[in-house]
Order: sequence, then structure tokens, then C-alpha cells
Amino acid sequence: MALLLVPGFMADDTLWRDLEAPLARFAPIHYADLRHDGSIEVMARRALETAPPSFLLVGFSMGGYVARDIARLAPERVQALVLIATSTRPDSPALRQRKGAIGKAAPSLAFSGLSRIAVASSLHPKERDNEALIERVRAMGVRLGGEVFRRQSMLERPGDLDRLHEIRCPTLVVAASQDQLRSLEEARELQAGIPGATLEVIEDSGHMIPIEAPERLAAVIVPWLERHGG
Repeated sequence: MALLLVPGFMADDTLWRDLEAPLARFAPIHYADLRHDGSIEVMARRALETAPPSFLLVGFSMGGYVARDIARLAPERVQALVLIATSTRPDSPALRQRKGAIGKAAPSLAFSGLSRIAVASSLHPKERDNEALIERVRAMGVRLGGEVFRRQSMLERPGDLDRLHEIRCPTLVVAASQDQLRSLEEARELQAGIPGATLEVIEDSGHMIPIEAPERLAAVIVPWLERHGG
């Protein structure tokens, strides 16, 4: 058995750094590469090209959309699915408008990483002055660069509420109690739509659960994968 980890918007493999030790004791880790493609489906297909024949699948935020597409495209290969801080909802009109503005500005848009304000707003209120945490998130964006930022910013996240029933593998939905980007209501929609899904809530964390609360996240997902990943 293996694990395939799918990062979120402007995140790289280091998103999972604090989870690697507990996860690697359970199964070998593989990482999905979302740098190159401009649609959720193509990202999912690229991930499948390099993934092991059979694997446990973990998707964070935007990566949750990709992970669900992977599970639908190759249900025989996905043994269990964990969705962290993600949603089934499509882009809002306001978000589509912002993406359009980014697209128009793209040729001249200089990129030096996500802004400190944007990163801080994704964290638990108690962490919004945690410079080490903010810089760790920003550093992922700097490494990925401006082209990946423009590509991922323009990416359409189609809603898949009407397709959640197609996911047949055991599924765990993980939400954060203080997530300002993805609400508990959105997590409950995922749980209700995926047959047999379980919901766990991480207290005192914002959106960036793998970085803000890795020990508590591991304490939730590792035992669950041990039970459902056979």
C-alpha cells in the first residue's frame, strides 16, 4: 500500500513536512504535482500517470477537488480517501471576477509570493502574527513562482455536489473549527454527499491544518487509514 498526497493552492510537497514521519511509518509516500496544468481533471490525470497501482489518497483544499476526480477516474486504484479543508462548491461569482482580473493583469503581473495579509487570513486568529508560520506558507508560493500562481489562480473549481455519490471508497472529511476559507457547513455537505463518509473537526486551527495542527491531524487520519486502508 502507498499514500498519494495532493497539495492545495500554491502549496508544494513541504506542506506535508510535519506529517511525513507518522505517515511514512504507515505507508510509502508519493506526491501529486499540480504545477503544470490548468484544469482539475488534467491535474488528476497527471497524478494518476505517476501514482502507484493502488494507493490511499489525501487531498488538501484545492487538492481535495483533484483527489475527488482521481477517485472517480480510477476507483479501482483508490483504497480510501481523506479530504482536508476542502469543499464541493463551485467558484462564487466574486471569485470568478477576481480570477478574471488576475487573467487580464497576468502578462505584467510581478509575483513575489502570496501576500502576508492573504496568508495570515487563512490561519487561526492566534497565529496571524506568527511570522515563521506565515513565511513558511509564503515560501511555498515563492518556490512555485509566478506562472504557477497565474495558472492556479485562473483554475476553475467546478462544483461536484451532484457527483459525490460516485465516490465509493471509504472517505474521511477533516475540517478546522476556525477555518475562514472553508466552513463546517461545506465539510458537512461533503460528508452528506459521499456514501458512508465520516467527518472529523480539528479544534483551534485555521485553514492550513497540515501546517497549523499536524500532530492533531495525524492523530485523526493515521488510525482511520489503518482501519480503512486494507
